[in-house]
Amino acid sequence: MQKKITTMNIGGRSFDVANHTYIMGILNVTPDSFSDGGKFNDADAALFHAEQMIVEGADIIDIGGESTRPSYQQITAQEEIERTAPIIELIKSMFDIPVSIDTYKSQVAEAAIQAGASMVNDIWGLKYDADMAGLIANSDVACCLMHNRNDLEYQDFIEDVKLDLKESLKLAQGAGISSDQIILDPGIGFAKTYEHNLELICKMQQLQELGYPMLLGTSRKSVVGLTLELPVSERVEGTLVTTVLGVMAHCAFVRVHDVKENRRAIQMTEAIREGWKK
Repeated sequence: MQKKITTMNIGGRSFDVANHTYIMGILNVTPDSFSDGGKFNDADAALFHAEQMIVEGADIIDIGGESTRPSYQQITAQEEIERTAPIIELIKSMFDIPVSIDTYKSQVAEAAIQAGASMVNDIWGLKYDADMAGLIANSDVACCLMHNRNDLEYQDFIEDVKLDLKESLKLAQGAGISSDQIILDPGIGFAKTYEHNLELICKMQQLQELGYPMLLGTSRKSVVGLTLELPVSERVEGTLVTTVLGVMAHCAFVRVHDVKENRRAIQMTEAIREGWKK
């Protein structure tokens, strides 16, 4: 079994991934993302929103240039680079915060790293682009490997998710990515039914046996909307519940749109989780 990772260095910052839940703030520079498409796809708006998230407590800014909403329209790597690389460079020139690139394409990741990104957030867990693992290893940046697949044919859902994630880990290790540079994401909302998503959020703790820091990404997603019968704009409270459960399951990161509210939820939950032991 992998020895549990307790600390990570991302973009020159040390993260205590064994004892604290950090916030990855979402910055979509896209016209069509499910929650905030078109809001931040010009430089001034993106920079302002990044600053707002930093002030509110974001620890990492995750920048995406292609929507991965259900039935999304894939764009070319060049178009994705043109959307993301200048924004990354601008944010890094203005703020001292690690930046992640949300992409599954190695060309986009390479351009982002050159622009200043220190993490690659790959929704296909290195399984889409054969060059991605090698790029990450050679660039010595962190990566977040998300669970995803092309079908819903699970035999034993939680165990199958673990097996799929182990396949991503094997690709990472084969390419030479250091274990202390890897985060795992169970992929809420990807290749899963509504019931699968609920089960996975409930049983996140079981994935800790893999030994890697976990990221939970549920912000404003359909599992919240379907449960509460609410539109995207009214899913903050539901998201906060999942964040609390993530903290209790010792997730190292949550990827969210609403930074201030989630930071407060994390702070309160950690105080309760740790305070009762004293």
